[in-house]
Amino acid sequence: MSQMFKTGPRAAAILCAMDTANTTTPPGSGALRQLADLPGPAGLPFLGNALQVRPRTIHADVEAMAQRYGPLFRFSIGRQQALVVADATLVGGVLRDRPDGFRRPDVTAQVSDELGGERGVFLAEGTAWRNQRKMVMQAFAPHAIKAYFPLLARVGRRLQSRWAQAAREGRPIALNADLKRFTVDVVAGLAFGEEINTIEHGDDVVQQQLELIMEGTARRSLMPLPYWRYIKLPFDRKLEAAVAAMRKATEGYIANARRRMQDDPSRVQHPQNMLEAMLAAADQEGSGIDHGAVVGNVSTMLLAGEDTTSSALAWLIWLLSRHPAALQRAQQEVRRMAPDAGAFTIEQMDRLEYIDACAHEAMRLKPPAPFLPLQTNRDCLVGDVQVPKDAIVWCVLRHDSVSESRLNNAAQFDPQRWLDGSSARQLAMPFGSGPRLCPGRYLSLLEIKVAMACLLGRFDLVAVEGDSEEYHRFVMAPGALTMRLSPAAG
Repeated sequence: MSQMFKTGPRAAAILCAMDTANTTTPPGSGALRQLADLPGPAGLPFLGNALQVRPRTIHADVEAMAQRYGPLFRFSIGRQQALVVADATLVGGVLRDRPDGFRRPDVTAQVSDELGGERGVFLAEGTAWRNQRKMVMQAFAPHAIKAYFPLLARVGRRLQSRWAQAAREGRPIALNADLKRFTVDVVAGLAFGEEINTIEHGDDVVQQQLELIMEGTARRSLMPLPYWRYIKLPFDRKLEAAVAAMRKATEGYIANARRRMQDDPSRVQHPQNMLEAMLAAADQEGSGIDHGAVVGNVSTMLLAGEDTTSSALAWLIWLLSRHPAALQRAQQEVRRMAPDAGAFTIEQMDRLEYIDACAHEAMRLKPPAPFLPLQTNRDCLVGDVQVPKDAIVWCVLRHDSVSESRLNNAAQFDPQRWLDGSSARQLAMPFGSGPRLCPGRYLSLLEIKVAMACLLGRFDLVAVEGDSEEYHRFVMAPGALTMRLSPAAG
């Protein structure tokens, strides 16, 4: 197996240029290859390899192909050829060359456009992306998140109270659903100034529609033929109804924020949340932010903020339940550093170093985003492969990070590796890399720490059971898990 990863000097470079005739070959790399020269699974006419991957397990299916064909191979969905890249060095180079060399696949934006979506920072490219990125980065900068921390802690206490009641009654907890309520409440509060409180009051309209929208968008993006343009199946009608309901809720968030800013004009100069910051920017001449961009980013924050963090938390709790020594150490750290949810501070969360290590280790083994498809903006060279303009480059993010040839005891859940300066930091990319590194990474890690402090500070983890298989919808998540807790001794 180790031979698959020995790409030699070729794997050390990625070079993009306006014309492949102007590229230079990395030293010692020998002849360049075309996509057609690469190994890969045989496909069918018109369908390509579409029947060899399943939407729910496409991440694992492509990872299995990488084990067979190596870190650079060809693959196709329909007539769209793709270069699959499973070498961490090359993947890092591709991600660092965004947005100039690579963009999101056109099909992703097309699916969003057809559903009536607006392009937020996730889908925006070029100048539009740069205008939005600056604003979103400011809203999610550590100092801004720290200002919102009391609300985050309040949502955490609600979750803890919900779990305390279940523990007293001896009831199993629907873990995935509760974690999604937690993350939606956090995002709605911090990003939009809305305390929707699904933890105590149940799912709202947005909560009910998010999962359907994410699954539908992912499904359509991977279809070799856009059948929905000609015939609408029951799922498609449900999907479009969900998008309409989401748009209505989003417009409601925006209207509420505008009313707050009209009632308190000081919020224009000193926005209290990301949505107010976007509206203030949109009202400035030459900002490049219009109403569509505001709508797109509200939707993006809900979609990305709800599922990615809740999935990471579910995997982390599941892994800790199966590693008693790590669970005990994590519990001891919480009870030493942040035992009382009623008195949480941002400084306490920053001191939860082992919890942070557990989170990164869980995302190494079970990344919410195990792959990232991109599209070339120009002819380019990836390793020793010439890739034409507009080709798909499928970046496998979980390959070297779980390879025994690259990391000692790679299959083992070992949070200590993150405290010892392991090479895992260079191999695992749960938040991406380069200029388009996830702007919400600090918030996501803070949410994880608060949720874990609420869990481990007050309860003993009795069991986590259910469907622990990996399923890819919008992100990679476990099936339905249940958690049983008991009040902590003493």
